[in-house]
Amino acid sequence: MPVNENERQRCTMKEVEVAVEICREGVTLPQYANMWDAGMDVCAAEDVIVRQGETVVVPTGLKFAIPEGYEIQVRPRSGISLKTPLRISNSPGTIDSGYRDELGIIVTNISELCTVKDNSICYTLYSGGNKKGVYRIQKGDRIAQLVLQRTPRMKLKVVKSVSELGMNRGGGFGSTGVKAE
Repeated sequence: MPVNENERQRCTMKEVEVAVEICREGVTLPQYANMWDAGMDVCAAEDVIVRQGETVVVPTGLKFAIPEGYEIQVRPRSGISLKTPLRISNSPGTIDSGYRDELGIIVTNISELCTVKDNSICYTLYSGGNKKGVYRIQKGDRIAQLVLQRTPRMKLKVVKSVSELGMNRGGGFGSTGVKAE
């Protein structure tokens, strides 16, 4: 449910204006479902079939002019990740402030290739049960979320050894384990 004007007036969060161009007919503008949500839900601009093991680009029908010093991150919607084998492939995806073409959401169907008795079966985001197989993303489906983030610039400083700076916690991938102590 979109934020109503009374809720917006009570909200103390700073808003950053981002220009958006609608470049396809019948497109839904991204919106926050709840007042304190970090991400705006973005919708598919057309029907797209995603077969098992396939990666596709789902058009949104939107072009953005993001202010310098910001990016838009494309992130998955948790319900889709839980209830389907569809994944946002490069999550979080980064839309740079200099990009002006249509935003496309990269979606991968991680279902394993299998023989389906009825080739006409095509699941939707509403099928539930994390069914493996072919999916149809329908125009207007909320497929991802967009989060605006500041992007400070890094200034690299070459040093003789980083081990001389601060503390080294040690370890690497998985070094802290998975079980809570």
